[in-house]
Amino acid sequence: MNREHAIFDADRCVAVNPSDTAPALVALDAQMVIRGAKGERVVPAEDYWIGPGIDITRMNVLQPGELLTAIRIPSTMAGAQFYFEKVRDRQVWDFPLVNVAAAIKPNGGTIGEARLVVNAVAATPRRLKNVELAIAGKPRNEETAKMAGDLAVEGAQTLRHNGYKVPLMRNLVKRAVRGGPVTATT
Repeated sequence: MNREHAIFDADRCVAVNPSDTAPALVALDAQMVIRGAKGERVVPAEDYWIGPGIDITRMNVLQPGELLTAIRIPSTMAGAQFYFEKVRDRQVWDFPLVNVAAAIKPNGGTIGEARLVVNAVAATPRRLKNVELAIAGKPRNEETAKMAGDLAVEGAQTLRHNGYKVPLMRNLVKRAVRGGPVTATT
């Protein structure tokens, strides 16, 4: 069964990153503070998680002897409206089937800066830079949300049992851009 597997970037492995926190940290432009024998280094959350194409034996940039000591949330997304939603099989603790995190700064009546991240669709949290660029300057409405959802799933490659992730991801991105639940007609 491949129901929970990746629909993006499944090169050496089809496992997904199961974190709920990871996409939120990437959306908030967090900085990961790492300490080891050589001192301290700071890595953007977007670069902290790695996929099997880099190293199939680990999920992050930590080297032997290093420890994540702090997570810094900078003020870069201050004033943004934040959205997080997770879909899972059971209404108890469970890994996500797909989740989305968004930080969107309004600019008058339109979308200013935006950071959109989905997870459980690839080995690492997937930042949707193409969607962020496409929605900038547009109104936060159903039309923009539909465009964002459609763009978000471009290039998805499903397996036999995980095709449901495409419409699920599309709708979660639409909801995040719109700022709430999508009506039953979408």
